[in-house]
Amino acid sequence: MPLQRLSILMAALWWGGNTGLSFVAVPTLFAKLGSPAVAGPVAAQLFSFQCWIGLVLGTALMLMLRRQRASLSTDPSPQALSDLRALLFTMALVALAVLLAMTQEFGVARKIVTARATGGDLRLWHSLGSVLVLGQWLCAGSVLWRLAAPRRSASPA
Repeated sequence: MPLQRLSILMAALWWGGNTGLSFVAVPTLFAKLGSPAVAGPVAAQLFSFQCWIGLVLGTALMLMLRRQRASLSTDPSPQALSDLRALLFTMALVALAVLLAMTQEFGVARKIVTARATGGDLRLWHSLGSVLVLGQWLCAGSVLWRLAAPRRSASPA
């Protein structure tokens, strides 16, 4: 039970951090600093920080879910099999979110810097980066939602 609660806490931190940075901090930067040339580099640093935190939390969460999977794999009951399928889908969402974060940090972020320096298609790379951030946010939110759902087979805490 403590491992399950810790995984919910980590998912909440991941989703909440994405929410706070993506939908509050970065828009506030652009609104208050006035110039995209000033706000852009700060926003880029925040998004990079968000990606690294997502990678760390996602990896730790995957390790915790893997332990839960191991305990479910030994129980042949129909409820355990159903829980195992749900857990595997949750793990797939974590893996997708981590993949999106890595793509953003190691692919798109560099293309944005290059496009800014060379006059490339900045709008395209910003749009793709926004889609990746939204995807991470949706995955992390789905993971949190799934982990926080009441368990039919769990005893009350």
